[in-house]
Amino acid sequence: MDYFIQQLLNGLTLGSIYGLIAIGYTMVYGIIGMINFAHGDVFMLGGFAALITYLVLISLFAGLPVAVMLLVMLIVAMLMTSLWNWVIERVAYRPLRGSFRLAPLITAIGMSIVLSNFIQVSQGPRNKPIPTLVGDVYNFGGVSLSLKQIIIFIITVVLLAAFWYLVNKTALGRAQRATEQDRKMAALLGINVDRTISVTFIMGAALAAVAGTMYLMYYGVANFSDGFVPGVKAFTAAVLGGIGSLPGAVLGGLMIGFIESFWSGNFAIAYKDVATYGILAYVLIFKPTGILGRPEVEKV
Repeated sequence: MDYFIQQLLNGLTLGSIYGLIAIGYTMVYGIIGMINFAHGDVFMLGGFAALITYLVLISLFAGLPVAVMLLVMLIVAMLMTSLWNWVIERVAYRPLRGSFRLAPLITAIGMSIVLSNFIQVSQGPRNKPIPTLVGDVYNFGGVSLSLKQIIIFIITVVLLAAFWYLVNKTALGRAQRATEQDRKMAALLGINVDRTISVTFIMGAALAAVAGTMYLMYYGVANFSDGFVPGVKAFTAAVLGGIGSLPGAVLGGLMIGFIESFWSGNFAIAYKDVATYGILAYVLIFKPTGILGRPEVEKV
């Protein structure tokens, strides 16, 4: 039983990180129907922004409390990735918004390659480790729960609740939902569609930055290739939970985290991705819209 609970906690931690990234995928897709495949690399940029901020802080303020340091790392990472994603949307995606559907997809893949290679050239190809920021571990019988796991849980729940409220209860959320339903009609009703889409990209980037900072804190290392695998897993989570649904994105992330954790703890770790994508295929066969997704209704 202790082993089961331990794997459950490990899966919850990993799934929370996937869920934070997946929300960015599902928000962009919900607004403009586009898969932003550069989002995983924005997550990686958030981790590197947090890493550089940490190095600057310890060189200038050696005795800074860890809580303050983490807060500053989060803020700087969110600001930097928001700026990056805003530029990407303005330069690479907006000019192709009215083009055929494959063009933005190709551009997104191109932007992913550009960002990954930019970090490889500017920061080097090797792993960039940092010391353990939060090392406290609490033992409950045979179960270990670290303080950094608790931080990740709390941040995920708070951000999910905040973004759910923002989308469902605020004027910005109404503008986003109107833009999702019909961009032309939303523009005729006075909604600034371009600004709404840009804000959506910024929000997704901010969440990716939080996930990148949590990933850095949890694993203690950053690499230019970190955006690919977590990005693909997060996209899988968004599809599994129902792309376009915020709770679905987090649910999908948690499911993938649990699958990987339990598979790695009981079977050959090399096949954990096979299990993840196999269950995704199984779910989509019987529910093509995902677990919490809604079927699209085309009005004629």
